[in-house]
Amino acid sequence: MTTKDESGKDQKPEESTSEVRAADVALDTAGGTLEPSIVPVSSQSGDPGHKQGSLMRRIVMGNGFVSVLAVIVALFLGGLLIASTDAQVAKTAGYLFARPTDFLSALWTAMTESYVALFQGAVFNPREGFKPLLETMTVATPLICAGLGVALAFRAGLFNIGAQGQIIISATLAAYVGFAWHLPFGLHLLVVIIMGVLGGALWGAIVGILKARTGAHEVIVTIMLNYVALFLLDFLLNTAAFRRPGDNSPISPRLDESATYPVLIPGSRLHVGFLVAIALTYGVWWLLNRSTIGFEFRAVGANPVAARTAGVKVSRATILVMAMAGALAAFGGVAQVAGTEKVLTGGVAAQIGFDAITVALLGRSTPWGTFFAGLLFGAFRAGAVQMQIQTGTPIDIVLVVQSLIVLFIAAPPLIRSIFRLEPKKKNKNKTPKAAPKAALANATGGAK
Repeated sequence: MTTKDESGKDQKPEESTSEVRAADVALDTAGGTLEPSIVPVSSQSGDPGHKQGSLMRRIVMGNGFVSVLAVIVALFLGGLLIASTDAQVAKTAGYLFARPTDFLSALWTAMTESYVALFQGAVFNPREGFKPLLETMTVATPLICAGLGVALAFRAGLFNIGAQGQIIISATLAAYVGFAWHLPFGLHLLVVIIMGVLGGALWGAIVGILKARTGAHEVIVTIMLNYVALFLLDFLLNTAAFRRPGDNSPISPRLDESATYPVLIPGSRLHVGFLVAIALTYGVWWLLNRSTIGFEFRAVGANPVAARTAGVKVSRATILVMAMAGALAAFGGVAQVAGTEKVLTGGVAAQIGFDAITVALLGRSTPWGTFFAGLLFGAFRAGAVQMQIQTGTPIDIVLVVQSLIVLFIAAPPLIRSIFRLEPKKKNKNKTPKAAPKAALANATGGAK
């Protein structure tokens, strides 16, 4: 079927999408710097030529909106769990069928009081203003850095569970340089950051090399290296080189003042490491969406066989992406010892490396999505203490909410079915019979 242009000449429908196809080719070849790959552009970053429906529908059907709904559902179910531990709810449940309004009122009160306390401990408190928000940002800093490392590996098709070990190694090296070396102000902090990042990058590169050269699965290798890093830290903290003089406890000396991040706002723990996390987020976004090496990472993640056919060195990309993932997680370790704790202990990494996996999943492995997911989990951590103090709600409830978020993030069809966001099904009876021929002609470029 043809249409008429302004001059009255016949115009084929294929001509109206020529610009879109040219843009696809430009993206698929990274602006001409690479050979055309077999990996479809639509599988990497979305095909702009095939978006249908209104803007609102595209937003509602998008992964970001589904992630928001997953958080809402998790918070609702978590609220029900919180209410189940409330004494008033248990009391009114005894005569539920006699006066159901009492039960519903107690249920609502228990949920709202707990989440209000969580909000006051994480964002705003009438007595302290926005000081809780500063604590949230402080707690979120290592989560964001480690989450970016996990997300970058995800985009390259690798499952980096080794952020925990990478944080430990980077924190160990950074802390040692911080308290054992005495350097001028400015230079000392720079050396601390460099040594920490090099340690994390090396720990991640080991995984990449074993994956590329021997085919060892990165999940197994990273889990084992987590244990190696943990036991290595325990050993070092019991040596004279790392133990605080005159103290038998496994704790290092305090880092020199010149080796720590400056505090951004006096009276809070928020330090320059949060600005570093913002810069890293932008850097990873630019790497993935504006650089040739980022295109190679995405191509390898979409289809390594097709990427190799297109000329991408998959082994090199695997080693490089794991080294960069380790370096990103290392900034989280540096933030812990040079910004928040200022000492090295056996629990310096806490559960940050494992929570980073959840942060990356919630952020859909996108840099800015990971950033805001890190802030959300930082708010959970910062507000959980206040929630327990005000309402007596067990702090472990927050862990349950986080687990529910992971569950629903991993099952987007479930969320779409709950909120009836299923895409419209096409009516096959109304499809023109000539459509298959037209599609075949488009795919073959009109060749007969």
